[in-house]
Parts: sequence; C-alpha cells; structure tokens
Amino acid sequence: MRSQHAEKNELKPWLKEQWVLPPQCNADFVCAMEDVLEVYQRPYDPLRPQVCLDEASKQLIADVQAPLPAQPGQPAREDYEYLRAGTANLFMISEPLAGQRKVHVTDRRTAVDFAHIIRDLVEVQYPKAEKVVLVMDNLNTHKPASLYDAFPPEEARRILGRLEIHHTPKHGSWLNMAEIELGVLSRQCLNRRIPSKQILKQEVDAWNRKRNQEHCKINWRFTAEDARIKLKRLYPSIEKC
Repeated sequence: MRSQHAEKNELKPWLKEQWVLPPQCNADFVCAMEDVLEVYQRPYDPLRPQVCLDEASKQLIADVQAPLPAQPGQPAREDYEYLRAGTANLFMISEPLAGQRKVHVTDRRTAVDFAHIIRDLVEVQYPKAEKVVLVMDNLNTHKPASLYDAFPPEEARRILGRLEIHHTPKHGSWLNMAEIELGVLSRQCLNRRIPSKQILKQEVDAWNRKRNQEHCKINWRFTAEDARIKLKRLYPSIEKC
C-alpha cells in the first residue's frame, strides 16, 4: 500500500494549459484569434448566450484491493496494483459570463456524439435563445457537417440556424475558456482513481451542481489590443514578415 500522494508521478495531468503558438507570422492564426477575442468582449445577453465547448477523456481505474482510509497522522493509502476499466469522454459546455456550465459524460467522442451534445445545447439548455454563440476548437468532429451525420437534413439545418459558431485557431486552444473549466474539473474532481462511468457521472454531476451554485465566473482579460502588443510577432502587417 502507499499514500495517495505517492501517485503524483504516475498520474499525469489530464489536462494541461498549453500556450502553443505558431513559430512565425501567421495571418490565419491572428484572424481567428481576434474573432474569438471580439466575442469575449461582448456584454452578457440572455438571448445570445456565449458558450464555450471542449472535451477530454478520462481513464477509468479500479482498485484491486480496497484502499485504507485516512487516520490521524496517516494519509489514505492504496495499492500499487490497479485495473484499467476503459475510458469515458467528457463534453464541457461553459457559459463564462453567467458562471454556469454543464458536463456530459459519454462513452465516445464521435461526430454523432458531438451532434447530440449540440442539439441538447440549443433545445434543452438554451431553448429561448435567438442564437447560441458557440466557441470551440478545430477538432475534426467539431464541425457543422457532424449534425448531418446524426440527423435528417431538416433537423440539422434547424439546429445550425440556432448557432453562431467561432473556432479558435490552430495552436490556439488556450483561447477556449471551456479548457479552463476542464482544468478546474480535473484538479477538483478527477485527479484520483474512478472505477466506472456511473461513478464518474455521479462525481462530475456533484461538482457541476456545486460550481453552478457558486456562480463561478471566468474573468477573461486578454483582448485583441493586448494581442497586438504581446503577440505582435504573429502579425504580418506589424512585423513585415
């Protein structure tokens, strides 16, 4: 048996904040970056909610022997040996200005899974919105065509009509505020062994409810004006590449 703290080197971070930037001037990058940054400067509008979507996988791990609970002067301990119990996927939907989020636990992360998450977004989470302003990265399933993989064309078109989509640039997933929420979820809830999808969902739902009750918001302060100063090497018209 060993202390849970001893597993630090074995449990690699489930989500890392990566400030990955292009190595040189890149007009495509700065165009997409400024588009997202403009969205983040808009005031709160319940008829046009701004939401960010991201996803990540979680390795499910079960104990071979029951862990020993913590006691005075002794941390909780668990055995080195464990069983891999598959993986689950988590879709994070975050509305930073409202301090609300919703996490969906799924078996897979296919285009069809993504499409069903988007339908839930517009029909269940925001049924009264005129448009849902959606920020997400360029994962191959994060595209309008995924809706046509999952639904009849009339339904796919109707759902798309409720969306205003903005993609973060390649090498710019750090611009997606849902990635910040996934990082918080990882540190507060997922940095330990979870043996099954059912337990994962219970734990994530409990975390989700508590964080929504606290109305935890993200104070995003990086603007296009900041980018033109701090990341000016990426702007061809400024650096004259």
